Amino acid sequence: MGRRILVTGGAGFIGSFLCEALLSRGHDVLCVDNFFTSSRHNVERLLDHKRFELMRHDVTFPLYVEVDEIYNLACPASPIHYQRDPVQTTKTSVHGAINMLGLAKRVKAKILQASTSEIYGDPIEHPQTEAYWGNVNPIGPRACYDEGKRCAETLFFDYHRQHKLRIKVARIFNTYGPRMHPNDGRVVSNFIVQALKSEPVTIYGEGNQTRSFCFVEDMVDGLIRLMDTPDSETGPVNLGNPAETTILELAQKIVAMTGSKSSIVMRPLPQDDPRQRSPDISKARSLLKWEPKVALGVGLEKTIQYFAQDSR
Repeated sequence: MGRRILVTGGAGFIGSFLCEALLSRGHDVLCVDNFFTSSRHNVERLLDHKRFELMRHDVTFPLYVEVDEIYNLACPASPIHYQRDPVQTTKTSVHGAINMLGLAKRVKAKILQASTSEIYGDPIEHPQTEAYWGNVNPIGPRACYDEGKRCAETLFFDYHRQHKLRIKVARIFNTYGPRMHPNDGRVVSNFIVQALKSEPVTIYGEGNQTRSFCFVEDMVDGLIRLMDTPDSETGPVNLGNPAETTILELAQKIVAMTGSKSSIVMRPLPQDDPRQRSPDISKARSLLKWEPKVALGVGLEKTIQYFAQDSR
């Protein structure tokens, strides 16, 4: 039997794919978004669906609806967007978590927090396991996001301990795919847009910092699998691709795949930019029977096609 499911940030990049996946499983979906960094275009194809509802709302204000489950994805997730209004970013993470947890408590809903690999900061431990507490600068320019998400995790576990709330916490590592915002400053979208325009592909630092890239459909599958685990399983659970790629390798791959004439240029590394980022997904493999299936080349091809069509 289908459930009534709230997805905050549901018109965003990952959120829109999550809404589609939940609808395909027979659930009713209430998509809530304030469109600060997302787009109505991402969910336009769902507007006529009889089990889909779209509501413009800012999660920093309370929400009164009746639902069975909540996926809390609302928050700007790229450095350019979350640093544009850092106070609002922190409020979205913290006040948003408080409001969604309060709603879950009132209606006895199960709730999942979309946390982030950024809670590990510039990690000293590599790869990062869920037991690692992180290495985060609490007063740097990225802290509004990093510490906001860390505080949200604190709130989730305190609500679980104090109010017996059914919680799930997913730590999402770098995710890419169609519907990424073209100007969000993330490397995959940046490199593809620059390459398609034959502009210089901009690398910060020497390009030897590593990231691991998970295709969006794999990520959504992991989130749903985590939500569907027994109530005793709270997480946190790392979700991401453990295969590391240097930023320079990624840039070279995208230039080659697009057939671009772009050159690759180096710029100074931003403050607190992590040198290494790769998840240990042993827990996801054992608990969720999950691991990424889409190879980087296949996912990049789909993403390049999306941006190529979007730029016409």
